Amino acid sequence: MTATTERTLFDCRDTWAATITEVAQADPRVVAVVNDSIGSSKLGGFQKALPERTVNVGIAEQDMVGIAAGLANGGKIPFVSAAGCFLTARAMEQIKADVVYSQYNVKLIAQSPGVAYGDLGPTHHSIEDFAWMRTLPGLVVVAPADPAETEQVVRWAARHEGPVYVRVSRMGVPSVYPEGYEFVPGKAVTLRDGDDVTLIATGTTVVRALDAADVLAAAGVSARVLSMPTIKPLDDDAVLAAARETRGIVTIEEAMVTGLGGAVAEVLAENHPARLARLGFRDEFAITGSAEWLLDHHGMSAQGIATTASGLLA
Repeated sequence: MTATTERTLFDCRDTWAATITEVAQADPRVVAVVNDSIGSSKLGGFQKALPERTVNVGIAEQDMVGIAAGLANGGKIPFVSAAGCFLTARAMEQIKADVVYSQYNVKLIAQSPGVAYGDLGPTHHSIEDFAWMRTLPGLVVVAPADPAETEQVVRWAARHEGPVYVRVSRMGVPSVYPEGYEFVPGKAVTLRDGDDVTLIATGTTVVRALDAADVLAAAGVSARVLSMPTIKPLDDDAVLAAARETRGIVTIEEAMVTGLGGAVAEVLAENHPARLARLGFRDEFAITGSAEWLLDHHGMSAQGIATTASGLLA
């Protein structure tokens, strides 16, 4: 059990749904495109308020993305909302060719990504998406860490001209950012300073990194905690500063380690080699179990992260 169970937890889908409804009411170009996922995307309120701008294509993810590309070509701003596992794996060719290659103004909203559907098993896990999506030229890849950041990312995506991929988790998360925080694409956020080791986390793992920093502090280890909401473009400067100023880096992600961990490894290998440990899922399908248990099982509990960081320093 992690310390998150002792806090007030929020479902970021609630924030996403409220924000996109408000954004759409202010901008007639905004359209929601879904794959029979009104309920799981929490878009019932959107559909009720704006039925003429709710496009439900049924269980047809490839058509869903193709239709969104057509809407964007016609001047609309489509927000495609679907379970991350089906949005990416089933519609990868359409995302690549119809949206990203064409640089259409489509927003891809991956609902319940990572292992949020833990009990449904590997078919419903979406742990490959960071690795897949960050390879596509010109696609911004974002994983908000809490409700405040989710709201800001959705509003930013609506303003941004070009394709965006955003994770919106169903896992309960607490607020992690201070009052007045402002999301800036491509920028990491220092949530805790330290000079022994750096913990770089994204999305749902940010709170786990903060908890691990507390465990390390109790053992006399000073840990810097960086929240990296944007997997692409990555904040290279923050990564390189961590490499210069601390004795090692640990990346933590609810995804394959070739996502955030791979991106950080590339920056270090090309610019400033440093000690690096990557926590996430490796060359295996995540097994069946609750999301919290799966993250703990794969070393992403507060104690697991702290143990990895201590081993790296040793």
